[in-house]
Amino acid sequence: MNKNSNLHMTTEEFRKQGHAVIDWIADYYDHIEDFPVLSQVQPGDIRSNLPDSAPQKGRSYEEILADMDSFMPGITHWQSPNFHAYFPCATSGPAILGDLISTGLGIQGMIWATSPACTEVETHVLDWLVDMMDLPKKFKSTSTGGGVLQDTASSSSLVALIAAREKASNGNINEKGYNGKLTVYTSTQAHSSIEKAVKIAGMGKNSLRLVNVDESFAMSTNHLRALIEADIANGFTPAFVCATAGTTSSTAFDPIGEIGKICAEFNIWLHVDAAMAGPAALCPELRFIHKGIEFADSYTFNPHKWMLTNFDCSVFYVADRKTLIDAMSILPEYLKNKGTESGAVFDYRDWGIPLGRRFRALKLWHVINYYGVVGLQKYIRSHVANAQELRSWIEADERFELMVSAPLILICFRHKNGDGFNEKLLHTLNESGRLYLTHTKLNDQFVIRISVGQATTTLDHLKKTWKFISKIVDELEEANH
Repeated sequence: MNKNSNLHMTTEEFRKQGHAVIDWIADYYDHIEDFPVLSQVQPGDIRSNLPDSAPQKGRSYEEILADMDSFMPGITHWQSPNFHAYFPCATSGPAILGDLISTGLGIQGMIWATSPACTEVETHVLDWLVDMMDLPKKFKSTSTGGGVLQDTASSSSLVALIAAREKASNGNINEKGYNGKLTVYTSTQAHSSIEKAVKIAGMGKNSLRLVNVDESFAMSTNHLRALIEADIANGFTPAFVCATAGTTSSTAFDPIGEIGKICAEFNIWLHVDAAMAGPAALCPELRFIHKGIEFADSYTFNPHKWMLTNFDCSVFYVADRKTLIDAMSILPEYLKNKGTESGAVFDYRDWGIPLGRRFRALKLWHVINYYGVVGLQKYIRSHVANAQELRSWIEADERFELMVSAPLILICFRHKNGDGFNEKLLHTLNESGRLYLTHTKLNDQFVIRISVGQATTTLDHLKKTWKFISKIVDELEEANH
């Protein structure tokens, strides 16, 4: 931006249009419940209304901002208090403003020297989180490990896998002794990102072992041990186990402590994925989710799911940062600098996949400072309490059955009339625009998931949601008779 430029937006115009954009966003949140939660358009509807070619001359910003209204039919409103489909995609005023400042600064924090504050604020706020969540002190920068922000838990798990791969192969993954011989273990209920990470890491799809689960859909340690012992007997090298603290389908919690003991026995890297559930540990009474976490070599959770920090923002901790850095670091001449050579700084380019890095920590800094620990705890507790209230209503209705316990904010339930009825119920609810739910399969049965975690969802919203669900069930049951 330049005050005197005829090409760029001037600072005066930026100030004016910036106010207009903030007003537009604020108006959106004021009226978000007026929109159907799930977009009702058909494939191609939005694009068919767009110009065939780009404008030859620039348009006024007022015209560009007006375009946003025409896009709204194609928006599924993740921030609606009636969005209960996937795990929440968090946001809040402080996070949005922090992200805006980060964008405005326009820095690229690939190494400490390119903006020391970008690195040091990130290190500091992630050390805060270790204490806030009572995580092992080995994850702090003042110990052997440290934390770094990735874009998503998928990237965090991939980085952990690469570090584990290099450790298990002594850096010789392409040698005949290791190529195709390293094995990875996770449960049948684990997130699909683990399977994808195995492919991206070049370990081959046949290296992945899916571990059976018990009646609560948590990993079976007996099966894990059996798979590991069989692989060792057959000349494989077990390299990586991913335990899940809160699975996507049903919020199942793998027995991290028991898994950790097995990993310690066989010298296997243990990674813990707590993408959604992690923020629960802000509350002391909910720290059961991390039982056994002291065994973890790496750990990830997403503030952008349930901690009021907008996408994308994934926290990744490692117990031994040297192993991670050795696996990821390449130092071309053009990146050499005094700070790096001193060994006194972190260069976070060595802690993840991309070289370039945004100032993600700024929005996390804004959120933690705005709400404080007490405010964040109140937020988490309110959602858990509301979800438990909803669970009690479902449990009291003899037409429905709960498929699993609901320790946090995800409830898995189904109507007793069978899969066909539940599918029809889900589609009818979503097509109404009043709310948005998703499904999963548990014990080969079609199960409806209702996630309670959006920033603005209140108990009153849930009362209206349950009343509406009951109404649609009545109508479907009557139609079936």
